[in-house]
Amino acid sequence: MDSSASVLEKLRPLRLLALDVDGVLTDGTLYFGNQGEELKGFNTQDGQGLKLLQASGVELAIITGRQSTLVAQRAASLGITHLQQGREDKLIALNQVREQLGLSWQQVGYCGDDLPDLSAIKKAGFGATVSNAPSYMQQHSDYVTQRAGGQGAVRELCDLIMQAQGTWTACLHHYLYNTLS
Repeated sequence: MDSSASVLEKLRPLRLLALDVDGVLTDGTLYFGNQGEELKGFNTQDGQGLKLLQASGVELAIITGRQSTLVAQRAASLGITHLQQGREDKLIALNQVREQLGLSWQQVGYCGDDLPDLSAIKKAGFGATVSNAPSYMQQHSDYVTQRAGGQGAVRELCDLIMQAQGTWTACLHHYLYNTLS
């Protein structure tokens, strides 16, 4: 995990992490059944990381170009209330969430994997992409995850943010020492 001083410095002020769905929270594969139903696979470690990050005080948002009942259900199950679906204008959507929360751009992180995400990655105080994103996305990001989208990349980001903000150790101790006597 890249924990260079410049990356850690950009992560310390973060109060919002916004994420794309297809290619970031999923592996980017779209499954359609014979009746037109859509299926997506979400990584449970990503979900746990998002819950831990929220508990540490960082708000979460999902901004996706597609409309999906599954995404709304996943967001609800994770307690993510800032959900923007059907938004190809990722930067405009991100700015709306940022303004709603009263945050500066330095307090905003964004992770996406393809061209519709590029302007949001560049404008956010911390812009990230996943390891299986195209090289031009990686070139314009502050951080490239070691893990691929849908394969723990979001968990990697959550852990890194908590480490940079000094909340990871308390979280880890909670799970290490929260035992029955």
